[in-house]
Amino acid sequence: MPKLWTDTIEAHREAVREAALDATAALVAEHGLTGVKMSQIATKAGIGRATLYKYFPDVEAILSAWHERQIRSHLTQLTEIRDQDGDAGDRLEKVLNAYAAIQFQRARHHRHEPHGAELAALLHPGEHVAQAQHHLHAMFRDLLSEAADAGDIRDDVSPGELASYCLHALTAAGSLPSDAAAHRLVAVTLAGLRRPADPAH
Repeated sequence: MPKLWTDTIEAHREAVREAALDATAALVAEHGLTGVKMSQIATKAGIGRATLYKYFPDVEAILSAWHERQIRSHLTQLTEIRDQDGDAGDRLEKVLNAYAAIQFQRARHHRHEPHGAELAALLHPGEHVAQAQHHLHAMFRDLLSEAADAGDIRDDVSPGELASYCLHALTAAGSLPSDAAAHRLVAVTLAGLRRPADPAH
């Protein structure tokens, strides 16, 4: 099969899939999880119901794929910030601020959406969530290790432990009342990462 034709088919498949994800998210926000049917999703996405079933077996599978897309987008955002120019300490601070902002915005979205809590409860126990957490931990660990080697943060605690500390601490941004509070949480977290004062001085 010619490559152009193969690429065209793949692009079409991706477009259908994305349309289904967007349609499902919109319908769930409007009607709740139990109020959405595959026929409604197909109509809103502008595709046939039989076509939709070729991609997804049920509404829950579509929601899982939508959630996976959200997580992938967040990881891409954090990776781009990590890979910017600048010293390790500055990039670490930017990544921590971005991660806290993501946690805050996601929690605020769930609070303001009529069915946000219901959707969050359904989506969190997924394999893609565990994989994302593993990826995040590795990203934080490597950046912390680089910052420790540069003398920007403490080196008396392993980067792996510090990564776990940062992730757990900044997840609390989701329960904070404002962006400013989330930013202050990052400042407190960074203070804990700094090198301890030399007792001789």
